[in-house]
Amino acid sequence: MKGSSFFPIVALLILLQLAAYKNSCLATRPIPEKGDTGYIKTSCNFTLYPQLCYSSLSKYASEIQTSPKRLACTALSVTLEDAKSASTTLKELSKSQGLRSKEAAALKDCVELMSESVDELQESLEEMGHIKAPDFELKMNNILTWVSAALTDDDTCMDGFAGNAANGNVKTTVRKQVGKVAHMTSIALALINKYASAHITAY
Repeated sequence: MKGSSFFPIVALLILLQLAAYKNSCLATRPIPEKGDTGYIKTSCNFTLYPQLCYSSLSKYASEIQTSPKRLACTALSVTLEDAKSASTTLKELSKSQGLRSKEAAALKDCVELMSESVDELQESLEEMGHIKAPDFELKMNNILTWVSAALTDDDTCMDGFAGNAANGNVKTTVRKQVGKVAHMTSIALALINKYASAHITAY
């Protein structure tokens, strides 16, 4: 009897450990709450878009507190949701009737680029959930590479709509949606770098 009950208990313990290992970036989704926003405001001043940074992240102050990692995780999480939303919008837009050939081609490229951006941000968020010593620097390099690649994808998408490649609503929608994602990705990248610097300094 002891042998038959032992393995289910071990399996349950392993599952619990795996669930705990999903860690701070993935196990808890930020829930908007009131809290001290001073740390977020100060941190956002290190980014290229401090106002957007603060307006996007201050609602998660209670979750973030004064943790550089939680701030970076939350910035990544918010950016990922924005990227998913933009990706969905572009896919729907690419199905529109009456698109000019240049618009259709640029949208097709954008759909692929934003899909890649979503994947890269997702990988970054998952890696942030598992980051710890002694392989901190290796994982951090992976994260920074993926987020930088996502930012390049965003910029490349918008480049396809420069000049006369598209007019009117299509161009406006793409640049508005993807532009915000690019700005949020830049913010996330800056806050991840800030977290990395704080961690390295601490050790």
